[in-house]
Amino acid sequence: MVQIYTTPNCSSCRKVKTYFSKHNINYTEKNIFSIPLTREDVFKMLSYSENGFEDIISTRSKIIKEENIDLEKMKTSELVDFIIANPSILKRPIILSDDDMQIGYNNDDISLFLPEELREIECENCFKDEKCEFIEALKKLKDN
Repeated sequence: MVQIYTTPNCSSCRKVKTYFSKHNINYTEKNIFSIPLTREDVFKMLSYSENGFEDIISTRSKIIKEENIDLEKMKTSELVDFIIANPSILKRPIILSDDDMQIGYNNDDISLFLPEELREIECENCFKDEKCEFIEALKKLKDN
C-alpha cells in the first residue's frame, strides 16, 4: 500500500492524488497538519532516504529561517522530535510504498508507483489515444 504525507494547500500533493486516482493506485493519505506524525513515520521516511534528514527536510521552511535553527547541531532524537512538533519543515508530498520513496511530484518518477506490468509500457500522449497500449492495459487491470 502506498502512503502519502500531505498538507491541504499543497499543489504537488493534489497532483499526486489525482495521478493515483486516475491510475487506480490505492493509497492512504496522512495530512501532517491534522494527523500528528509519529516517530515511526519519520524513521520510515529516513529508512528510504539516501541522504537522511537532508532528503526530507526543507531548509527553506519559515521556522528554520526565522528561528535560525541549526539542524546540524541536533542529535537524531532531537531532530525527529523537532519534525514531529513542526511538520511544516517536511518537503511535500512524501510518498512511500513497500519499496520506494518519492518526495514531491515528478512526472517521470511518479510512474514508479504504477503496477510493474504498466511501467514497461511506454507511450506518448497516452491519455489522448483510445487505442493506446497503456490505456488498454490499464482497463484490463481495472476489470480484474
